[in-house]
Parts: sequence; C-alpha cells; structure tokens
Amino acid sequence: MKKERVFIFDTTLRDGEQSPGASLNTKQKLEVAKQLQKLGVDVIEAGFPISSPGDFEAVKKIAETVKGPVIAGLTRVLKKDIDCCWQAVRPAKRPRIHTFVGTSPVHRDYILRKSEEEVLKMAVDAVKLAKSYTEDVEFSAMDATRTEFDFLCEILERTIEAGAATVNIPDTVGYAMPDEFGALIKNILEKVSNIKKVVVSVHCHDDLGLATANSISAVLNGARQVECTINGIGERAGNVSLEEIVMAIKARQDFFKYTTGIKAKNIYKTSRLVSHLTGIAVQPNKAIVGANAFAHSSGIHQDGILKKRSTFEIMSPASIGLKESKLILTSRSGRHALRHSLEELGYKLKAKELERVYQSFKKVADRKKEIFNGDLEAMVEDEISAIPETFRLEYIHTTSGSQTVPTATIRLKRGAKIIEDAACGDGPVDAAYRTIDRITGVKGKLLDYSLRAVTSGKDALGEVTVQIAGGKQTVIGRGTSTDIIEASAKAYLNAVNKLIYRRT
Repeated sequence: MKKERVFIFDTTLRDGEQSPGASLNTKQKLEVAKQLQKLGVDVIEAGFPISSPGDFEAVKKIAETVKGPVIAGLTRVLKKDIDCCWQAVRPAKRPRIHTFVGTSPVHRDYILRKSEEEVLKMAVDAVKLAKSYTEDVEFSAMDATRTEFDFLCEILERTIEAGAATVNIPDTVGYAMPDEFGALIKNILEKVSNIKKVVVSVHCHDDLGLATANSISAVLNGARQVECTINGIGERAGNVSLEEIVMAIKARQDFFKYTTGIKAKNIYKTSRLVSHLTGIAVQPNKAIVGANAFAHSSGIHQDGILKKRSTFEIMSPASIGLKESKLILTSRSGRHALRHSLEELGYKLKAKELERVYQSFKKVADRKKEIFNGDLEAMVEDEISAIPETFRLEYIHTTSGSQTVPTATIRLKRGAKIIEDAACGDGPVDAAYRTIDRITGVKGKLLDYSLRAVTSGKDALGEVTVQIAGGKQTVIGRGTSTDIIEASAKAYLNAVNKLIYRRT
C-alpha cells in the first residue's frame, strides 16, 4: 500500500534564525539552504524579506540559486510586505508567499486592535494579492490554538476561497496539549467545507516541551505538512525539530502510514552545519543528533549493544549519517565493553590479563568521568607489559618569570649513572622537555598535553598526560605530583622511556 506523503517545511532560516544570537549573513544562509536541498526538504522558508535589506537579499539569493524545494518568504497581511516578498522569491522556480495574521482575542485586541471582521478582511485581501503573484500561497492563523474555534474555521474557509493552497494552524506559544491539538485538526477537517482543497500544515513551538508530540498528533489527525527547524531552534524554547519528526516516522513504519522525502543520512551533517554557523550548541542528550544519542555508558547497555544492537538502539547511527555508536567507558562499564575497546586498540588479552586490567580500570574509572584510549594503553602497559625505566627522574629545578629566561636543570639516573644537564625554553615545561631531550638523546614531538587535578584543595595532586611522536611511533606518558612542572617532566620522561623500549 502506498503511504501518504508528509511534507517537510523547514523554517530554520526564518523562525530558527530568530533564536537570540543566531543571526546569519547571506553567505551562511545560502550554505544552509544548499544543505537543506541535499537533505530533501519540500519547502525552505528562506526568510522575512520586508524585515531588513539583508534578509531580502538572502531570500532573493536563495531563490536564484537553490533548485528543487519550494522557496517561501514570510509576510504580514500588508500590501508592502507581500509586494516585497514577491520580489524576493520571484526568481525561484517554485516560489511561495506565506502570509499570516494573529487571530486569537489577545492578538486582535492588544496587537492589531482590530475586530474579527477587520482581521478577516485583512487576511482575505492579503491572500488575494499574493495569489495575483503566484499560485502557491500559504495562509497562517497565528496563535490558532487560542483562537475561538468558529472564527478560526471561518477565516480558514474564507482564505481558501481567496486562493490559499496551504493553510497553517500554528501553536504559536506552545500552549496546546497533544490530544487537544490533534482534536483541533480533526475538527477543522470536519467543519471547514473546502478544507480538502488544500494542504493542512502545523507549526508547533516547544514552550512546554510538546512540539514533537503535538505535531505527530496533528499528522495522525490529518495534517500533511509539518513546519520545523534543524535542531529545534527558534523563538523562545524553539520549534519542533525536523530530525525528531522525520526519524519518528522512519523508525516507526509499523505505526505510521506516512513517508517523507527526507534523505535521512544527511541529518547529522545538516545538524552540525546549523550548530556551527549559528553558534547554538546541540545539547548532549538531544534526541537523534545529540552527542549522547548513540552513546552507551551503562555496563548492561554496552553488553547488550555488543551482543545485539537492537537491544538498546531503535535506529542505527548510519541512518542519520553517523559512522557508529560510541561505547563510553566509565565506572559503570563491564568487562565485555572493556574487552571490546581493548580489541579495537589491537590488544587481545587472555582471561587473567583482562581481569588484571579490569581491576586497574575500575580504580581509575572511580577517579575519572570517562576513560579514553590513552588511559587503556597505559593500563595495559602497567599491568601486562610493564615498561622498564631506562631513565629515572632524580632532580628538577626550574627558573621562570616575566623578566627571566625560563631554564630547567634536570638530573636523570640511568642504571648507576647520574646525568645532569640544563636547557632554556619558551616556558618552564618547554625548558624541562628540551633538557630531557638533550640527556636521553630522544627528541619527541609533543602532540598533546593535558593537566588535571586528581584531588581537591590548594595542595591538589596534578596529573599530566602527554602524547608524543618519535618517528612513526606515538606513545602516551603520564606523571603525577603536587608540582605541575615536576608532573610534566615525569609524564614526558615516561613517554620517552616507552619510545626507547619499543625501539629495542
């Protein structure tokens, strides 16, 4: 049986850009629009042309450049808005004028200061004017969920008569409940005599966290266009997330009798592009595209995922364009996840060896929120293949200051032999590393350096982790001390000893 199409109307560049701090220039908007084209959205609401010269130019540029989706511009029910919008979207192969007016009592009385009759006339006249420019006209009854039902039905019926091809029922302030909103759509379809001539659209905000639920309820009750944004950005708490609507329909094909034209494998890339350009980070636990959406840290979950992915994943990472799930190693992880992670690094341990590493892992995991590959490598080397200390740190002294050349004097012990040297550097740590290079004859290239406090207080124990490269080999070194310069030297020397051992 052929499934009905739900049209995806993306308003990231209009409503989404209204998020505080999310302003985009024309070049950035065009970049997003091109990605939305690749994503396969049906309609791109490119902006609000009358709002500024910059927005006009962006909408016009997108209309001239982006092919495939309908290119829409938003207007109030004012002649100057509609004329301006048409000039902006006119170059598009498939242009749309989207006009709106507030219909609820609070909007009529306090914003418009108009009667029902006046608002009705404004809406009808606006649609007629827009229709004189293009066949594709959309009308929105702003704040529909707080509008008297009979008046809402009347204004929808009259705007359809005037030529609207799509009518939008917005939950502008995120006021509705899912059952209530679904019933509203159902009742509109039953009462408005000419409603079958048009596409019924919904535009839900997330003020109460119900935008996705309300939109799905609307679709189940007859709406066939959902207006949404990438990552759910938009006014106040934002809009319904495109990725949530699309993947709900895709993942639950056993429940939904609908389909969309979205190429889901482009979802993750689109999400990251919008996040990067707007500067609005995606919360880690965001559905579908959050950093934790396909990450597993519970031992039970990790064990299940490794045995059968469907135990704890209802969709695959690949379905949205991600390479794979992530197993986050924490104190809650079990032996199965540890073994898997070690094998990914190339370590195949025997049962007794794995148990030794696991006990070390549990101790470290109690002190750190997350265990990384470098931690695992260090554990294996400490517990299974201990690296002999070719050089041992005996003494370190550094001088540094705003008017002093940073210098380090270091004494190392090699067997029974004591070797001492000094060097200058860009800072005390750099000076110490240069001195170690001189004494050991191993010149490591520092790839990464990190410092963290192992304990609290002014006398906290500091742990330094370094990654250095020597030739084709890369190693991790660690060192701890209440003196961060000493910890830094220990870490670097630990890494140097590993390079020497691997070369023998």
